[in-house]
Amino acid sequence: MKLVILGGGGFRVPLVYGALLGDTGKPRVEEVVLHDVSTERLRAIEHVLARQAARHGRDLPVRTTTDLDDAVAGADFVFSAIRVGGLDGRTADERVALDHGLLGQETTGPGGIAYGLRTVPVAMHVAERVAALAPDAWVINFTNPAGMITEAMRGVLGDRVVGICDSPIGLIRRACAALGLDPARATPGYVGLNHLGWLRGLTYDGRDVLPDLLADDHALQQVEEGRIFGADWVRTLGALPNEYLYYYYFNRESVAALGRQTRGEALLGQQDRFYTEVCEHPSRALEVWERTRRERDQSYMADTRDITDAGERDAVDLAAGGYEGIALALMAAIARGEPSTMILNVRNGAAVPGLPADAVVEIPCSVTGAGIRPLATEPLPGRFLGLVQQVKAVEQTTIEAALTRSPRLAVAAFALHPLVDSVSVARRLFEDYRARIPSFAAVFDA
Repeated sequence: MKLVILGGGGFRVPLVYGALLGDTGKPRVEEVVLHDVSTERLRAIEHVLARQAARHGRDLPVRTTTDLDDAVAGADFVFSAIRVGGLDGRTADERVALDHGLLGQETTGPGGIAYGLRTVPVAMHVAERVAALAPDAWVINFTNPAGMITEAMRGVLGDRVVGICDSPIGLIRRACAALGLDPARATPGYVGLNHLGWLRGLTYDGRDVLPDLLADDHALQQVEEGRIFGADWVRTLGALPNEYLYYYYFNRESVAALGRQTRGEALLGQQDRFYTEVCEHPSRALEVWERTRRERDQSYMADTRDITDAGERDAVDLAAGGYEGIALALMAAIARGEPSTMILNVRNGAAVPGLPADAVVEIPCSVTGAGIRPLATEPLPGRFLGLVQQVKAVEQTTIEAALTRSPRLAVAAFALHPLVDSVSVARRLFEDYRARIPSFAAVFDA
């Protein structure tokens, strides 16, 4: 099979390649094509992959290109992991919001809207080229904001595009580890949108064990979300929230913490050092990548852990791997007919009552060689449903604004978000993002 990775010069590409090297099933990926707009980043990642293959003792051919059509033609699977505007864009996403006293974060709040507005047109172009040159390919979308971008691409690719994220499976692993249970035997009652969901149940041997976890002070302290949100709040909710919900439930604390240094600003310096060092010392490429990866993993969501004294990241998270495992399991289920149940970003249909049928939601799905089937969920109570409905309306307004290049709708998307407190601020956000980010301005100045 041919796998294409868009954003192939990205730092996390070696995670996917490493998982491919360990895959022994049939059929399996025999050709990898990396596409990126930066030849320097492609060259650096190529050095890392070459040393991964040498260490593993397997020859899995890798080709690089900056030509999108050349990359996707005849693909069986396409992983889309692009970052329109690069890390410079991300730092502006976060800093502009903070300058207005609002949350500065990559996918949540104003930053996520700004990122979506400039990414949707590019993602739609990708979808159109895949549809034309690889009509039977499956597109697995990693590009953030993952739910929004997946929903936009569905307009061209329909059910052949699916979004993935490792946040839900990480939450489930942590919950199972705290209870001493095998996560492979657990059935999660997870429901929501990307970066906006809750674990509302956890069935094990026919019984919901989540109430046991919520009632056990010691066990709950073993779960990062239990430490971040606090036992009293998760018991009040009756669920374990996705870690990104901290930005909603503890917004003031988040804004204060992020104002010191945003995640984008930290990563920008880290990644500049990584790519420079690899290009200067290609023989040490894998060593440099592994060191940098450890630094990145340990600092993930560090702002919330610092605020709440939640401590270091759980060992289970650092060791278990993330989205690369989900991606390969998804490919195996589709290509080999190996049935699996996993949490994916897919069209809602009737799975989540209270949301539009065409809305992309993040829920458990059954995956087989016949495709992906979303599984029905229990109706959300008002304390969850209202937030999900409002954020979904923002996502859909953002998509429409990007596709129609409408400043009015873009302002509406900012203004409708629950973390933006004024229409006047929404207007200033739009103008400031247009002034700071060229790829954002290009959408509306064309």
